[in-house]
Amino acid sequence: MTSPSHATHRTTPQSLVEQGLAASVADDCVVIVRDTTSANLRWANNTLTTNGVAHGVQVSVVSFVRGADGVGTGTVSSTATTQAQVTELVRAADAAARSADPAEDAAELVRDRVSPDWEEASVTTDVHTYSAFAPALGEAFGRARAEARVLYGFISHEVATTYLGSTTGLRLRHVQPTGHYGCTGKDAALTQSAWVGGATRDVSDVDALAMDAAVAERLAWGARGRHDLPAGRYDTILPPSSVADLLVSTYWAAGARVAHEGQSVFSGRGGGTRIGEQVASSGVHLYSDPAHPGLECAPFVAAASSSNETSVFDNGLGLARTDWIRDGRLEALAQTRHSAGLTDQPVTPYVDNLVLDVDGGAGRLDDLVAGTERGLLLTCLWYIREVDPQSLLLTGLTRDGVYLVEDGEVRGLVNNFRFNESPVDLLQRFSAASATVPSFSREWGDDYFSRTATPALRVPDFNMSSVSQAL
Repeated sequence: MTSPSHATHRTTPQSLVEQGLAASVADDCVVIVRDTTSANLRWANNTLTTNGVAHGVQVSVVSFVRGADGVGTGTVSSTATTQAQVTELVRAADAAARSADPAEDAAELVRDRVSPDWEEASVTTDVHTYSAFAPALGEAFGRARAEARVLYGFISHEVATTYLGSTTGLRLRHVQPTGHYGCTGKDAALTQSAWVGGATRDVSDVDALAMDAAVAERLAWGARGRHDLPAGRYDTILPPSSVADLLVSTYWAAGARVAHEGQSVFSGRGGGTRIGEQVASSGVHLYSDPAHPGLECAPFVAAASSSNETSVFDNGLGLARTDWIRDGRLEALAQTRHSAGLTDQPVTPYVDNLVLDVDGGAGRLDDLVAGTERGLLLTCLWYIREVDPQSLLLTGLTRDGVYLVEDGEVRGLVNNFRFNESPVDLLQRFSAASATVPSFSREWGDDYFSRTATPALRVPDFNMSSVSQAL
C-alpha cells in the first residue's frame, strides 16, 4: 500500500503545478501544465503510409515581482516531466521577473477559483480511436483504385488537458479534444485534384467512405470539361471551409488595442474603435462561445505570455459567449483588462472558437449552386496573407478545384486564381447564405484554429485579381 507521503510525490500534472508554486520565491506565480497526447494516420497513393502516437507535457511558469514602479513579469516555457525540471523553470522565471521592466498590463490576479474536476487525471487518446475509421479507409482505397482515383491525406486526433494553478488560489482544469482530417484526390493522370476536410472532437464520427465519395464527386465535376477564364469579378460561391479561412483572419485582426491605436479595419475614423458601428449586413451575427455544442473550448483564460490580445494578469478569468458582431453591428473586440481600460469597453477576452450565423440562411451548399445562373464554385483557399490592415485586404490563391456553374449546375473545371478581398467587405456584399454548419479552415485549421461553424456564402462580385498557374 502506498503511504500518503509517497503519494504526494507522484509526478502528476497537479504535482508539477504544486511544485512550481512552492518553489517560486516571487511575489506571485502562475503555473500552466498542458498534458497532450495525439494520434494520427497518413496516407498516399491509396496506401496507409504512417501512423503514430505522441505524448508531451509542456510547463509554463509566470512569475510576478512587485517593485516601487510596478510589477515585473517573467515567463519560461518548456517540456518538463519531473519536479526538478519544473524547479529549474521557476528559477529562470523568477529571475526574469526580477530584471523585467514594470508591465503596462499589470492588474490584480484572479483569485480563488477551483474546477470541481481538478484532481482528475489527464485524458488521453491513442490509435484505437481509429478502430472504425481505418478499416473504412482501406475500403475507400480499394474503391478509389477501381475507379482510377488516387487519395492522399491525414487524420489527427489530440487531447490536451490543461492544469492552471496560482499562488492566489486558482486550480483550474480543462480537457480539449481536437480532431481534423483532410483528403486530396487526384485523377490517374494527375491532371486535376480535389480536396475535402473537416474538424471534429471525436474522430469516430468521420466517415472515410463519405470522404472518398465527396472527392470522387468533385473530380467528376472536373472531368466534364476545362474552362479557362480570365481574371475579373465573378459571382462566386464560397463553401463553409473558405468562409472559415477568411473569418479566422478577421477574428485575429479584431484586437481592441490595435484598433484603438488606429491600426486596423476596426479603428474609428476620428480615433478609438468602431464598436457600435454597422460593419456588416443586417442579420449577420459573429460570436464565440466556450459552450457552443461541438465547438466546446476552455472557459477560462490560460495565457503564458502577454500580447495585444492576451495578458498573463488575466489568467483564470472566466469566459462566456461574446457577440463580436450582432445584427451587423460591431459589439466587441478582443479585450484584456488592460485594453478595456484604454477603450472604456467591457472585458471580452479571446475565445478559442468562432461562429457565423446569418438570419434567413438556409439549405446547403448545393442549394446555392442551384440558384446560380453563372458563376464559380470554390473548394478552398490557401496561402492567405494580409495586404492592408486598415481595410483587412487579404490576398491568397484558390486550390484543388474551382468549378464553373451555369444554370444551377456544375459544368466543369476552371483554372485557379489569385484573389484580393476584404472579409469585412464580403460580410456586407454577399447575396445569399446557407445554414451554418461545422466547418474547417484548410489554411488555419491544421495548426492554429479548427473550431469554427460557418455557412456557405454567395458573393456576386468576388475579385479574382489574376490567373494562377497552380493545379
